[in-house]
Amino acid sequence: MEQSQILSVKEKIGYSLGDLAANLVFQTLITYLAYFYTDIYGLSSEDSSYIILTVGLISAFTFNPIIGAIADRTNSKWGKFRPWILWTSIPLGIVALLAFSTPDFSYKGKFIYAIVTYSALLFLYAANNLPYAALSGVITGDMKERNSMSSYRFVAVMVAQFFVQVFMYPIILKAGGGDKALGIETVMTYLAIIGTIMLLITFFTTKERIIPKPEQKSSLKQDINDLSSNIPWLIMLSVTTLLFITLSMKGGAYVYYFENYVNEQALSNFIAPIISFLSLIGLNFFAEDPVSAGFGLFNAGGIITMIIGISFSKGLADRFGKRDIFMSALFISTLFISIFYFFDPHNLFFMFFSQILHGFFYGITIPLLWAMIADVADYSEWKNNRRATAIIFSAMMVGLKGGLSIGGALVASILGYYGYEAGVEQVSNTLYGIKMLISIFPSVPFIFCVLLLFFYEIDKNMESQIEIDLKNKR
Repeated sequence: MEQSQILSVKEKIGYSLGDLAANLVFQTLITYLAYFYTDIYGLSSEDSSYIILTVGLISAFTFNPIIGAIADRTNSKWGKFRPWILWTSIPLGIVALLAFSTPDFSYKGKFIYAIVTYSALLFLYAANNLPYAALSGVITGDMKERNSMSSYRFVAVMVAQFFVQVFMYPIILKAGGGDKALGIETVMTYLAIIGTIMLLITFFTTKERIIPKPEQKSSLKQDINDLSSNIPWLIMLSVTTLLFITLSMKGGAYVYYFENYVNEQALSNFIAPIISFLSLIGLNFFAEDPVSAGFGLFNAGGIITMIIGISFSKGLADRFGKRDIFMSALFISTLFISIFYFFDPHNLFFMFFSQILHGFFYGITIPLLWAMIADVADYSEWKNNRRATAIIFSAMMVGLKGGLSIGGALVASILGYYGYEAGVEQVSNTLYGIKMLISIFPSVPFIFCVLLLFFYEIDKNMESQIEIDLKNKR
């Protein structure tokens, strides 16, 4: 009897909680890692850039391929990928806390501690999130169900992003009584516990339905040969890398932008009505610091409209195909990043309005990326008659980690190039560099993504043909 490929709402929610948990870590890395190292932990911009880039690239090019190859060859009563979520749930939470702790070491000791904890965090993140991502390729073979599941998943991502980018900074200040080091350790302790529970829920509520044929045998060499001739995979690898360079660059630069570039008095006046309303409903911690409040509300506007954009994603993709919608929405969202170049420190209305529009159009693309990568796994099986889901997703994680590392390192190195010093009033050249970091510099990788997608051949017609052919084969 053929197994149903239809997913229950319970399973979709259970699966999505895994990405919510992972993104409590991932969004913290994007938003605060460079800032944590330079302004809280006390490392120089140059050393921060070195750690983020070197450890990140080593992780991308070693941890991810190794985990991918092992996961594809894992066989257990729970499946190939679900057990990895179980095994890594608790260690990931512990190491995430350690990576954002501030032990009282010498400068050299701090430097070594940062390298060790960041390396351990990226290894465990790969061992958890790569099999989690690959699970989306085997949880169902139905394209529409996959699009639906991706929408659930990335609403969860937005919830995590909303917390980290909107509430986390003011809560850090509140929890630490102004001591950012104590505050971030306190917050990360709670996030570690919550994230572990969510990952366990994902393990217990999901099921692997697409099982490779027992007679399928493939070597790592065959898998690599398949990938090297898979043009859609090469394009999506490049797109993933470029996307996360931009996300890491602008995400990591926003906190510097609000602390140093935006005029504090203009910001305070602009957000005053919103702060008054939030205080009435009990969110008093926003009223304590206009910079952290403005930073949080700015991110909130973008994230809320991202979630709205996600809600449009499935319908548009079902009607026009993932590729065409991804290209169009990404191009428009890029325009609303680059326009920040023209805003002076007092243009609060235009800053917030552009962030809102960028969030909406970028939100449309969010579920499509991983759904397209799952399509690439189907394309590989369709073309080569072999299923190698995790190695395809591991390669994409190489792009993700590589992009995250390059983007994060660029934040620290560009700040250093423009003369940034923590805790002092910045000169005009430094302020110009900070403005470039959230406008022109992050726009360039997005534009290259749009150009690459013109050559991605899996359009709506091919999606349907692959689904029909694989269903018949299976």
